[in-house]
Amino acid sequence: MGKAGSVGVGMDYSATSKLALRWAVDNLIEQGDRIVLIHVEPTTAATTSRKQLFENTGSPLIPLEELVETNVSKQYGLTNDPEVLDILDKVSKTKGAKAVAKVYWGDPREKLCDAVQDLKLDSLVVGSRGLGPIKRVLLGSVSIYVVTNASCPVTVVKGSHNHPNHKSSKKRSFK
Repeated sequence: MGKAGSVGVGMDYSATSKLALRWAVDNLIEQGDRIVLIHVEPTTAATTSRKQLFENTGSPLIPLEELVETNVSKQYGLTNDPEVLDILDKVSKTKGAKAVAKVYWGDPREKLCDAVQDLKLDSLVVGSRGLGPIKRVLLGSVSIYVVTNASCPVTVVKGSHNHPNHKSSKKRSFK
């Protein structure tokens, strides 16, 4: 048995970020690993005392036990999403993984790369919205930036264009 790993998942509660979480749980998380949900709030979000307190460093790590409490989630601007909480609860029970969340404020591209360093992640998994070339140039692609600049391996999980809420329980073979 090797050293426990630490895997980050970019989470904005979209269908593709949930696919990324499922992919990470199915393919990367092993017995005793740590899985970190990384949520980035834009700086334009309402000013809160927590944001002001943790704007430069991000929030403290929020354990799964606290994440399930609605008032704790709201304090940090997290969505209390039953699907995400269920996935984390299952991986915690079946693989003994420690599930935590951390909130950052700012540009998601930069903050996800910062999180790799701050949290000493072994791997980062993000979803891709599948922007076309024009939108990607205008809006910027978080996944492309992170793949290019993160200091750890990054996996980009693409959503299905035909089924935005596609839920696959099968592992995909990438050829």
